[in-house]
Amino acid sequence: MKSNEYSAHHRALVRFDRHFFTADEKFTYIGSGSLGGKAHGLARMMGMLESGLWDEFAPDMHVGIPATTVICTDYFDLFMKENDLYERAYSETRDDLIAHAFQAASLPVQLVGDLRSLAEQVHKPLAVRSSSMLEDAMFEPFASVYATKMIPNNQPDADTRFRRLDEAVKYVYASTFFRDAREYMKATHHSTRDEKMAVIIQEVAGKRFDERFYPHISGVARSYNFYPTGNAGSDDGVVDLALGLGKSIVDDASAWTYSPAYPAANPPYNSINELLKQTQTKFWAVNMGRPPAYDPTSETEYLIRCGLDAAEYDGSLRHLASTYSAERDRIVMGTGTRGPRLLNFAPILDGGRLPLNDLVRVLLKTCEDTLESLVEIEFAVALDPADKQPAEFAFLQVRPMVVSRDVVVVEPQELTGPGVLAASDKVMGNGARDDIRDVVYVKPETFDVAHSRKIAAELETMNGGLLESKRPYVLIGFGRWGTSDPEGGIPVKFGQISGARVIVEATLPDLDFNLSQGSHFFHNLTSFKIFYLSIHHSGDYGIDWERLAGEPAVDETEFVRHVEFASPLKVRVDGKNGRGLILYET
Repeated sequence: MKSNEYSAHHRALVRFDRHFFTADEKFTYIGSGSLGGKAHGLARMMGMLESGLWDEFAPDMHVGIPATTVICTDYFDLFMKENDLYERAYSETRDDLIAHAFQAASLPVQLVGDLRSLAEQVHKPLAVRSSSMLEDAMFEPFASVYATKMIPNNQPDADTRFRRLDEAVKYVYASTFFRDAREYMKATHHSTRDEKMAVIIQEVAGKRFDERFYPHISGVARSYNFYPTGNAGSDDGVVDLALGLGKSIVDDASAWTYSPAYPAANPPYNSINELLKQTQTKFWAVNMGRPPAYDPTSETEYLIRCGLDAAEYDGSLRHLASTYSAERDRIVMGTGTRGPRLLNFAPILDGGRLPLNDLVRVLLKTCEDTLESLVEIEFAVALDPADKQPAEFAFLQVRPMVVSRDVVVVEPQELTGPGVLAASDKVMGNGARDDIRDVVYVKPETFDVAHSRKIAAELETMNGGLLESKRPYVLIGFGRWGTSDPEGGIPVKFGQISGARVIVEATLPDLDFNLSQGSHFFHNLTSFKIFYLSIHHSGDYGIDWERLAGEPAVDETEFVRHVEFASPLKVRVDGKNGRGLILYET
């Protein structure tokens, strides 16, 4: 990112004038420092979104960025210095102690007046997001390293609304120094001392349904698909859609996945029962009801997770879901009949209720042309319950994707035979490496998903030692890596396994799942060019557990084992054909 280009985008914005939601300008800034990477990406797209390119989607959809203001990095510096927080922040103390120290501090008086003015005017929920100097800058993989806090902002008095906003800003500041961020930094060429934090304050896109506030649709679209199925190709891209806040996609990895080239094609499930079991059954919303237990150091303090029955009560499934008809043993579009609901967005993708897919395809292409890169975008859609107003399409974020174009060919016959430690026909990444001797794996004989959090902690300890020794390693385990659901896999943060350069996920009969590529966890894997192999328990290819067990242990815990091979492993991943393998010397 060139400095003169950055300055030009900064100058194009309007300084905050304490008329946040009443002025014509919907993107303003407070301060004179940097906007941070995430806000800069939005600023870069702002002119494109205001260009009239989207008139062809009217009157069905209105496209824009939610009302936004950015607290620039100079206020972060001032906050840290005035409250003498650097020593505590760099001490690598516990997250809760850092968070409480930041909550006890005071925001700069120059900033307080503007935030107080904002709180007096605004009554819609707000998302308070990180926008650090490093986060989401061009080709810097910092997705979801720092915090986002959503607040309902519906208290009747401005004093309380201001206090909640004050707490949210300080929580985002504190997340700069949390353990996950520190561990993540170790996998980059940066240091926490290089970092400065800007903060985005933005309207939450969505509608209020009594005590819940959420968008009908959250989405992540990528211009490259690492796991194409059916007739779709990698360059056709991929979209993940979910009901409610985008946390379901980027953290829970729970979404409806499809190719924008074939929006009506279902994912490759073996049965209707599997389809119903694997798709989204819960969603996230902002809690607009009774205040929760006070906890300003929790990212999810004002969020609630609800079942589809709540969405059915709200009437928000009407244009999103289909229904399983037991009598006909088939899926029927819409919710006009009784039966289990399936969040497949068929009324929109197949029934033509909204030209969402057409818009996403145009938006992906426009962002690619603007950034001169493959891209990942995040968005949200709010529908009018009365079907009288246009759907509101909120553009939330854009970041570049890193995709290797190395030519590596792996033939099917290479995936079996002597010397194959692991092989897969479902891979992410592209390339080869022969500098890895270490393998850290979750022991199949002791694995129990009930102990997934303990497994994550054991892996973090091993990762720290290998990272310190600058020894890249292969990581093998069961279920989804990076899931926020401890019953769906191993709930590691990226920083806990940041030294791994090849990651293998294996399913089990009682731990089966869809491949997920819309999460922030996966964005960081691709940005670091980490190879990812997915191996199904009933597939044609597998893992040589016997060879792993026969290697002497360098380190071993109750659930995890670390071995070192005498000769380097050979890793080859053919991203074009979706095949990859790990070879050991025989």
